[in-house]
Amino acid sequence: MEAVVDCGTLDLLMICLEDFDPGVKEAAAWILGCIASHNAELSQAVVDAGAVPLLVLCIWEPEIALKMIAASVLSDISKHSPELAQTEVDAGAIAHLAQMTLNPDAQLKCQILSALSQIAKHSMDLAEMVVGAEVFEVILTCLKNKDEYVKKNGSTLIRKIVKHIPKLSQSIVNMGGVAAMIDCIGSCKGNIRLPGIMMLGYVAAHSENTAMAAIISKGVPQLSVCFSEELDPVKAATGLAFGHIGTTPEQISNTWRLLSLYMSTESSEDLQVKLSSNKTMLKFILSQSHVGIVIIL
Repeated sequence: MEAVVDCGTLDLLMICLEDFDPGVKEAAAWILGCIASHNAELSQAVVDAGAVPLLVLCIWEPEIALKMIAASVLSDISKHSPELAQTEVDAGAIAHLAQMTLNPDAQLKCQILSALSQIAKHSMDLAEMVVGAEVFEVILTCLKNKDEYVKKNGSTLIRKIVKHIPKLSQSIVNMGGVAAMIDCIGSCKGNIRLPGIMMLGYVAAHSENTAMAAIISKGVPQLSVCFSEELDPVKAATGLAFGHIGTTPEQISNTWRLLSLYMSTESSEDLQVKLSSNKTMLKFILSQSHVGIVIIL
């Protein structure tokens, strides 16, 4: 790809992005995505060529395919570093992407949500800019979308924002976001559940009130189902979520399941490592249980 860039291809692609033919724009954007996806250096070259403002304009073209590829390229650029994400913010990308979340096309929603996630993941400041675009109500509706990948990308965006802005957890609770996420987890399977489970853990870790909201919204029974049905990566995330929700009576039976998973020879090393972060919780609950057994791991 370096050879492609060195021979002056980017200047020609910028001309193509300004062409009247949407097919030419789409082809040029696709090539830019192939270049930018590799690493930060190539993405910076795409930015330096002036691609970002033109890609933002492409989002407003009427063709869905062109909107999708433009959002995809913005995602490929911003994923590499906070500095590259900031160049998109400076070009006004967040506001334009936020408007496109209202489009009913499921595949376009997936790309838009992914692009916003790649911006928000880098820092608190960038996450706050995404929140400032007032997209949360729309994102919560995405959790009820029929398309599983819209659900997954919506959950991922909320997870990345909450990770950087814990104070937003209470607002999410007030908006019904915890209950909506639990319903979303119950409506899908496998890795589609993963970002939602992790989001519940981040929200519950914020305060006792937000942890109790997860319990009242029947999060513990739903997480128990995930333990029963899913493979190790999802089980590991579920264990961490239980650890953040807290040491409530509702969790005692699930804590025994955590312990059995931790000690099982069939559990993967990755699962055991993640469950080991809950040792303090396990010791406390087991010491408080009526069976009077304290297990020191």
